[in-house]
Parts: sequence; C-alpha cells; structure tokens
Amino acid sequence: MKRSDIVNDPSIGNKAEAFEAFDDIPTNPNLTRTIGDVINARYGRRDMLRGMLGVSATTALFGTSALIAPKQAQAAAHADSRYVFDEVTAGNDETHHVADGYDAQILLRWGDPIMADAPEFDVMNQTATAQLKQFGYNNDYVGFVPLNEDGTRGLLCVNHEYTNEEVMFPGLGRQDSDGFAGMTPELIDIEMAAHGGSVVEIAQDDAGKWSVVRDGKMNRRITPLDTAMALSGPAAGHKRLMTNDDPTGTKVIGTINNCAGGLTPWGTWLMAEENFHGYFWTDNVDAEGKPVIDSANPEAASYERYGVPGGWYAWGKTHDRWNIDREPNMPNKFGWVVEVDPMDPTSTPVKHTALGRFRHEGAETTVASDGKLVIYMGDDNRFDYQYKYVSNGTVSDDRAANTKLLEDGTLYVARFDEDGTVTWLPLVHGEGPLTAENGFNDQGDVMIDTRIAADLVGATPMDRPEDAQPRGDGTAYIMLTNNSRREEGNAANPRPQNNFGHIIEIKEDGGNHSATSGTWSILVKCGDPAIADVGAQWNPETSENGWFGSPDNCAIDANGRLWISTDQGSNWGKTGKSDGLYALETEGETRGTSKLFFRCPVGGEMCGPYFTDNGETLFLAVQHPGTDGTKDLAGFERASTFEDPATRWPDFDPAMPPRPSVVVVTKKGGGKIAV
Repeated sequence: MKRSDIVNDPSIGNKAEAFEAFDDIPTNPNLTRTIGDVINARYGRRDMLRGMLGVSATTALFGTSALIAPKQAQAAAHADSRYVFDEVTAGNDETHHVADGYDAQILLRWGDPIMADAPEFDVMNQTATAQLKQFGYNNDYVGFVPLNEDGTRGLLCVNHEYTNEEVMFPGLGRQDSDGFAGMTPELIDIEMAAHGGSVVEIAQDDAGKWSVVRDGKMNRRITPLDTAMALSGPAAGHKRLMTNDDPTGTKVIGTINNCAGGLTPWGTWLMAEENFHGYFWTDNVDAEGKPVIDSANPEAASYERYGVPGGWYAWGKTHDRWNIDREPNMPNKFGWVVEVDPMDPTSTPVKHTALGRFRHEGAETTVASDGKLVIYMGDDNRFDYQYKYVSNGTVSDDRAANTKLLEDGTLYVARFDEDGTVTWLPLVHGEGPLTAENGFNDQGDVMIDTRIAADLVGATPMDRPEDAQPRGDGTAYIMLTNNSRREEGNAANPRPQNNFGHIIEIKEDGGNHSATSGTWSILVKCGDPAIADVGAQWNPETSENGWFGSPDNCAIDANGRLWISTDQGSNWGKTGKSDGLYALETEGETRGTSKLFFRCPVGGEMCGPYFTDNGETLFLAVQHPGTDGTKDLAGFERASTFEDPATRWPDFDPAMPPRPSVVVVTKKGGGKIAV
C-alpha cells in the first residue's frame, strides 16, 4: 500500500487515522513463525478459529465454570468475583460514563496552567511560550508519586503522546493530506511544546476531592522543544549518535511520542518513546510522496526496519534535527526509555540505551524475587516483539545506585513455543548471530538496532505487543492489541485477521521475574463471543457489555486484580463500543470474566490507568476525544474539525474544541474502588 493511497483514502478522517493505517504495514521481514503459528500449533488451529476449544484447553483457560450451564456459571462467578460494581452499558456518545456509585472528576485538561506564572488557556491565541507552562496534549501514561504518608498529596506524571492539529488549531483542518501547507513555524513550535510530559503536584481535600497545586515547586513540563537530556549505557557516545549539535553522541534535546511508561521502585518516572519514526522528514521524495533513501546511506537498513522517515509531522521543514537529510543520525537518538526524577525539577532526564531502541509501549517495573530490577516492554508494531530487561545488580535503598541499574543489565526478547514455554533470548554482542559479520560491531550497535538483533536471534513476531504488567508472584500480562495483517495464526497469536487482539499470561519459572524461561497461556481472546467467525474466548459470565477489543494499557491494583484499557483507534465501529476501562478476572472459576467500569466519549482512547496505593483513587487519561472513527458516529458521520467536532468533551463549551484530559475516579462516600 502506498502512503499516498492512505493519505487520500476518503474513509480516513484525520492524520492519526492515516498514521494508524500506514503503521498497519509491518516492517519486520522475519515472518516465518509468528505467535499465531505457535498458538495454532499449541491449541489446534481449527478449534481456535471456531472459538471451540477442547475440554482440557477450555478448563485450563477459564476453569470449570466454562463447562457448566450458563446460569450455574454466572452464580459461581458472582460468588467468587473480586470486582464489586454495577457494569456500565457499552455504547458510544459524546460524553464519558462511570459505574454507578463513583465520581469521575476532570482533573487536568489540555492547556490548563500548571505553573504559578502560566497564562490562562486561550485556545484562539495559542503560543509555544504559553504551552510550555500549560498541561500538554494527548495524555497517555499516568503515574502518581506520593509526597506524604497518607497519599493525599503527590506528583502526577503524565506522558503527552502526540497532537491532532485538525481539532487543536482554529481554521486549519487536516494537514498531512495537504502537504502541511498551513503549518507555520509558530504552530510547529506549539505542537512540539504540547508533546513530552508534565509533572503536576495535586492534593486531596478532606471531602476526597483532588485539585492541582498550581504553585507546586516540582511542577514541570518536559518537551521536545527545549528539554536537554543525557544518554546512558552502551550506545552513549556511539558514532551513530553523533550529530551536528552534539558531536559527543551523549546528549539530545527532548523526547517524543511518549505512550505508556512506568514508575521505578525508587520513585522515578519512565517515559517510553513509541512512534518516533513519524516525526522525521526528508526533502527527497518520489512523485507519490514516498521517501527516497540512498542505499549507500549507512543507516538505510536501520531506517527501513524502523520506518524512518515517517513524515507525519512538518517539524523537519523548520528544524534541521528532524530532517534526516541534514541530521542522518538523529533518529538513533529516539526510540528509547527516558528516566525522569519528578522530585527534582532541575534534574536532567536520561535516555537509557541498555533498554533497547524500538517503538516502546510501556516500561513497567518490578523487583524480582532475587532482588533484581525487571522491566517489561512491548514493541508496538504488527509482527514485532516482546522484551524484558534484567539488571545485573539488585535494588537497594540507595536511590543513585538504583538508577545505575538501568545502565548495567541484559535486554531479552521473547520466543513463545507451542509446548507452552517462553524463552527469553539475550541480546548481547558476540553471542549467537550478534557479531560484526552481521553488522553489529559492539553492544551499542545491538541496542541501536534492537529490532534487527531480535530478528536474528529468532524472537516470535507478535500481534502488536503493547503494555505489559508484572505481578509480584512472577506473573506478567501481555497486551496484544490487534493485527489485521496476519494471514496465518501461530501458537501465541492464534487468529488470522486478528482485528480484536488477545492477552497472554506468562508465569516465570520459580515465580522469579528475572528467570530466562517460563510458561505462557492465553487469558482471553478479544472480540464479540456471539459471532463465531471472530473466534473470541471469554468466561461465559462475561456480559454483552463486558467483552472488548484491542487491549492496550493495563494495571494491577493493590488486590492483585487486572484492569485493561482499550485502544480500538478508528475501528471502534467494528464493535459499536467506545474505548473504556475493564476489570478482568484472572483467577479461579471467574477467570476470563470481564466487566466494563468506565466508557470514553466518542473518538477518545482510554489510557492510564493508575491506582493509588490505598486503592481509593483511580487516575485515567482520555486522549484525542472527538477524533477517531467519528464517521461511524450515528447522526454525525463526518470527520471532526476544530470548528465542527463530534464532541466538545469535557467542557461542552461552544467556543472550545475537545480537550484531552486526566480523570480522577473515586467512590462516592469514600472507600476502595471495586470492593
């Protein structure tokens, strides 16, 4: 498929949808044995496609409740369920919905001032200077660092993934289909200032309501426009990271496309750089707008494997560092995990190259039973891989020493086998095929081209691995969001045309997250269980409202329960449901049962979620409301613009476009959520 075909497709309503469609084309050449093949071999392709597992497999996935009569199963599930709330009705409209008995308060919106000297938001007169002191756009990951013992005061750490210019700027409209003709240098700088992240102090009053502490001393914006960062680890100082503005290869300005992330045990914030390729530009394009890369360019193979340059932003027209013609090594400075100390607003964020370079979706940490730091990370592209990082040293009470753990360890990539085992393959220079003969002269090369290294060692291509959440008992949950390009299934990715995704549960050997092997099983296969051809698999207790598609972010609450947020993109029309937050049972007779807790407004993606330690507050992020798939909204049926959006959530002010926002959920009258 050509880029021009996607940009000019009348069914695509905005740049984000076009970007999604273009990324539907895999860059991985290693498709001989994908996770779908592995799943089919393990469970049996015919039965998996029909949604009809044998007795032993069904019992293994969902317990004996899947084999008894529906009313009996429901009674058993109700008795054993660890989630106590009345389910939200699935659907799609202009506003959000939360389970009865809960309050969903809008805490932070795009443009809200977060500095004492920040100007009030003026959507008709935006400036980069103002945006640098205001809450950024499209909020994805949310983390909370408490500042007092009872957790009523703390720092909210929020990623700002990308921008939607068609609903962000007045009178502009969609730009990627028009050569970015309307993107002036000032608008480009505003976009850059709206990316990155925000650190915001918040406090809870005696009535349980949360609010922003605008003069918080640690409040901070981190952006690709002006935030200086350092590089650590094996690629720091590498010749492939040397640029005109940094001949040392140890520094970079900013971070981009920060999707999911994580918090370390010592309270630092990990920002994961995902679709960095889309920000790079070249002036050398053919008649169809496709980049022309000289095969003699030493980065040509790396560009191809990572999809550089994507050309989805016009930044390279006004800033040399986003133009590969002028800065061919600059893409190598992005695609990393960034560590930020939210407690010190003067600290320099660090990109840790030991964690590998790819389209990072999440960086969730845990301390293994042997004391080592472990980080689970997905590469969010069709047919790419699941990774984890294991430190060489152990976590201690020494905060400075703990940070060094992110510089000294081993990055592994997963191979899923049809016998139900998972093997973590080390990506270490000199081991196996990772040698100079294959283009890897040192460990820096292995980390810069992590994807190519993973191809060579035989990792299992996955159906878009997104967030991954470890639990303290050696269990990890892997979100596989979808893969419409899959032609054949395998053991761990069972369905061709996998439009709805699935969730894999890993049990590490010995309950130790630093183990190099374990076992895996499928927790649920997503989609509508009432349609046989979909091949969905849920516990029969799951209601019409409870099943979902495209699992994305996830969280485990203080009681060890799994919560899933969804990202269907423009494809929510295939389910008829807005994205939302679901509670998913993982144990006993109710394993595989899902319930809908929160529903997004039309066109919005559910992000976060994050629970406070006491389980009484849940932070959620709704990004790009009123954008994705609005042509499928009954009664609207057109693309959204600033002047004519599908919703004006959350303000519902005729003078205000939709605004990405962080929502804080609490139980009416107080108490733990879903208990």
